Amino acid sequence: MELKRVVVTGLGVVTPIGNDVQTMWDAMLQGKSGAGPITRFDASKFRTQFACEVKDFDASSFMDRAELRKMDLCSEFALYCAKQAMDDAAFDLENENKHRMGVIWGSGMGGVKSYEENVSSYVSNGNPRFNPFFVPKVISNMTAGHIAILFSLKGVNFTTVSACASSNHAIINAYNYIRLNKADVILTGGSEAAIEVTGIGGFNAMHALSTRNDEPLTASRPFSASRDGFVLGEGGGCLVLEEYEHARRRGAHIYAEIVGTGANDDAYHMTAPDAEGKGAAEVMQLALEESGLRPSDIDYINTHGTSTPLGDVAEVNAIKEVFGEYAYKLNISSTKSMTGHLLGGTGAVEAVASIMAIQHDIIPPTINHQEGDEDEHIDYKLNFTFNKPQHRVVNYALSNNFGFGGHNACLIFKKPEA
Repeated sequence: MELKRVVVTGLGVVTPIGNDVQTMWDAMLQGKSGAGPITRFDASKFRTQFACEVKDFDASSFMDRAELRKMDLCSEFALYCAKQAMDDAAFDLENENKHRMGVIWGSGMGGVKSYEENVSSYVSNGNPRFNPFFVPKVISNMTAGHIAILFSLKGVNFTTVSACASSNHAIINAYNYIRLNKADVILTGGSEAAIEVTGIGGFNAMHALSTRNDEPLTASRPFSASRDGFVLGEGGGCLVLEEYEHARRRGAHIYAEIVGTGANDDAYHMTAPDAEGKGAAEVMQLALEESGLRPSDIDYINTHGTSTPLGDVAEVNAIKEVFGEYAYKLNISSTKSMTGHLLGGTGAVEAVASIMAIQHDIIPPTINHQEGDEDEHIDYKLNFTFNKPQHRVVNYALSNNFGFGGHNACLIFKKPEA
C-alpha cells in the first residue's frame, strides 16, 4: 500500500502572546513573555501567583452567546483557533466530501473551569443543582465534537489525552489517518484552560511551578541554572492537515510537510523523566527513522524545554545522544520561555512555531537566560538560541513534547517544495 503525503495548509492559535499566528510569531521574534499576575482568581494564598494568561479574548466575537454557555473555556480556545485555521486553509466546503474531513484534538485536562465551578457551588451551598451542560462541558472529547459541528465535518473524530504530549499525539494520529487514505483533511491540535484554582494548586503541590512571584516575566528560563519550575499557560493551536494531492488540486498554500513522527513511553516514573533522557532520545530516533532523514538533516529543534530542573537536563542529554557532534551545529530553543506551558495545547502551538521558523528561516529564541546562569549538567556549547532570534535556513524542524506518565511524542516538519 502506498502511503499518502501529508501537508499543512492552515494554521491558527490563541496564546498568551497573541491570538493569531502572525501576532504570536512577531512576539516570539521580539522575545516577549506572556507571564503576569493571575487575574482569573485571587491567587494570593498560593505559592505561585502568576501565569501566562490569554489576553483580550472574546469568544462572543465569533460564536453565539447561547452556544458559548454550553462549552468550557478550553473548547472556546479550540473553536477560535480552528476557525482561524479553516479560514486560512480557504476550503470551499460546499464542494468537499465532509465524510473525508475529520477532527483529532488533544487536551490533557479538559473542562477544568466548568468542573471547578460546579463542584465549588455544591460544596459551598449543598445544592445539587448542577449545570445541565456540566458533563459535556467537562469531558475532554467534547471539544473535537464542537469543532466538527461548527464545520459539519463527518469523518474521524476523537480526542487524545496524554498530558503535555496530547497535541503531538493528536497530530500524529491525524497524520496517520491521512497517510493511510482514511481521510483527506483533518483539523488537529490541542487546547487547554487550566489556569484555575485546581490547576495552580495541584501543580504547586507537586512543586512543578516556578514561584518567582516578584519577577514573572523572567520566571520561565529553560536551560538556565536558576530555573525553578514551569510557568502555567493556556490557549491552543490548530493545524489543518491535508493529503498532498488533494491540496495541490485545489491550489492550497502549503506551509510544510510532515515527514516523520515518533511516540513511546519512558516507563520510568509518574512525573519525572528518565534522567539520561533515554525515552526522549528513542522517540527522536523513531521520528528520524520514519522520515528517512539523517540527524544532520535537522536544522532546528523546538524543545519541550519546560524550565524544570530535571526535564531540561534529560532533554539535552537526549539531543546529544541522538545528534552526536552535529548537535553543536543545530539551533535549539524553547518557546515555552515566552508562552508558558500550555499543557495539552502546547504541542500544537510549538508545531506552529516550528512551521513559522521553516517559513521565514528564523529561529525563535529561548528568552530569560543571563550570562553566568549556567547549570553544570547542561552543555552550553550547544546553541540554545538564547535571548535573540537567529537567521538560518530551516529545511527541517523537529518538535518534542513529553508528558506526565512518561509519554513522549515527536514531529518532524519539512520545508515545502518550491
